[in-house]
Amino acid sequence: MIKTKEALVLLLAGGVGSRLNILVQNRAKPAVPFAGLYRIIDFSLSNVMNSGLKKVGVLTQYKPLSLMSHLAGGEAWDFTGRSRGVKILPPRTGSRDSDWYKGTADAVRRNIDFIEANPTDEVLILSGDHIYHMDFDAMIEYHRSKKADVTIGMMVVPKSEIHQFGAGIIDRHNRIVEWEEKPKVPRTNLASMGIYVFDRKYLLNSLARDRDEVDFGMHILPWAIDNDNVFAYPFYGYWRDVGTIQAYWEANMDVIRKDSGISPQKWGIRTNVEAQGRPADRAPARFGQKAHLRNAMISAGCDIRGTVEHSLLAPGVIVEEGAVVRNSILFADCHISRNAIVDLAILDKRVTVGEHAVVGAGENYMIANRLQPTHLYTGITLIGKGARVPAEQKIGRNCAINSYIREEAYSRTVMEDGDSLFPDGEIS
Repeated sequence: MIKTKEALVLLLAGGVGSRLNILVQNRAKPAVPFAGLYRIIDFSLSNVMNSGLKKVGVLTQYKPLSLMSHLAGGEAWDFTGRSRGVKILPPRTGSRDSDWYKGTADAVRRNIDFIEANPTDEVLILSGDHIYHMDFDAMIEYHRSKKADVTIGMMVVPKSEIHQFGAGIIDRHNRIVEWEEKPKVPRTNLASMGIYVFDRKYLLNSLARDRDEVDFGMHILPWAIDNDNVFAYPFYGYWRDVGTIQAYWEANMDVIRKDSGISPQKWGIRTNVEAQGRPADRAPARFGQKAHLRNAMISAGCDIRGTVEHSLLAPGVIVEEGAVVRNSILFADCHISRNAIVDLAILDKRVTVGEHAVVGAGENYMIANRLQPTHLYTGITLIGKGARVPAEQKIGRNCAINSYIREEAYSRTVMEDGDSLFPDGEIS
């Protein structure tokens, strides 16, 4: 029997993602590059494509230009044709903060006209900022088999992490009987993945009920659980919320770790190779006679003459002779000069590190960033897009260098652990 593919997809891609710090200074969180070739949103979009779903509305808000450029007309994910497509749904806003989306449910409510223009049996609501592989068709069939009003994708996480998620308590039939949103003292280890299947009429009625209900996790779902049929759809595969610098770094490293469970190629993850940077036009990577690589992912257009270990390099990265890159993530077109060292760092696009400079100096990982101690505290140093590190400069652990910083902005040759550098000078 041929299964029907009638669900409409709403992909929420408007969050600020502030915990990703400098990486979201110039782009929306779902547009942040991942694993060299991809953007974070590629995983959700590819899952939709591979599940056979055809109509997607992408709800944007925060700094959407790079995201919109990446999505283009949806051709990269085969969302073209009379019966399929990706539609960008920009915010319906004015000039005041109060005009912006107040939460996930509010964002969907303000795009009801898109739901009404695309009548389906179910509406699948996703976040555009998770790394995972999932068959949504199977989840929709499960939703139908349960005759559910709402079905929530859920998975087991350590109780120490449950405070970051919505948490559900289920009965023996997987019906959710209680809900806790980001509980400080959890009674369950079953966490919401932010993936919802709604009966379409039920969703429209829920959104019409009370306009003060602006968030799914805080308002819509608790009410539904108390009054109607809400089920948990158990998920057992790889899934990671990459909303923090540490989680983002770990997920990237999982790509080059053996048996980590993540495999973008096997999962059939696609990206727009014709977007900015045009990786499709890059020449093959080149390796000099003294190049040394160990457990590294090297993209097209790279020129490697030094050492790269346990790192992921996006297209066009240059590592000159004598330079060392280890435990790091380098975005497109970074340039690591002769005898420079980059250790445990994330470099945004077009960063230049001068000769004999060190990014990630010293062995003290314990001094958190003074300006953002909850963002940088595990030793990772961030360098923003287009920044330049002077020759012989030393930058410690948990440091942050703002985008487009030039050599003359450095007031001293050593940046201590936890320091930050912004256009108006170094801040300790």
